[in-house]
Amino acid sequence: MGMNCKTKCWTKCWTMVPLVMVGIAGLGWVVMMLWNWLLPNLFVGVKAIDYVQAMGVLLLSKILFGGFRGHCGGHAKWQQHRLENMTPEQREKFQTGMRSGFYKCKGDEACAPKEKQD
Repeated sequence: MGMNCKTKCWTKCWTMVPLVMVGIAGLGWVVMMLWNWLLPNLFVGVKAIDYVQAMGVLLLSKILFGGFRGHCGGHAKWQQHRLENMTPEQREKFQTGMRSGFYKCKGDEACAPKEKQD
């Protein structure tokens, strides 16, 4: 018996967690390397930083410039506004296109990828 859609979706999400963590760690390393390469040579009195300090700079820049809106907050409002300004035909075409990469489920049936429409 196959997994239901909710379980399959959660499994897919949890496989992304290690990739996101490695990406954040790598970005911290890049910040540290760029800081230590550029800033001490460009500005008098700026010292080299270590990895933990680079992660702090990364977090500080996220707070100051990116905020903590989350994915759903601003994106959902933009998408709702966009959908409201579409004709019913455009809305259906857009929603069909958005669902094309996801799984469709009915009740507790096992999920199967949607077939692509050519």
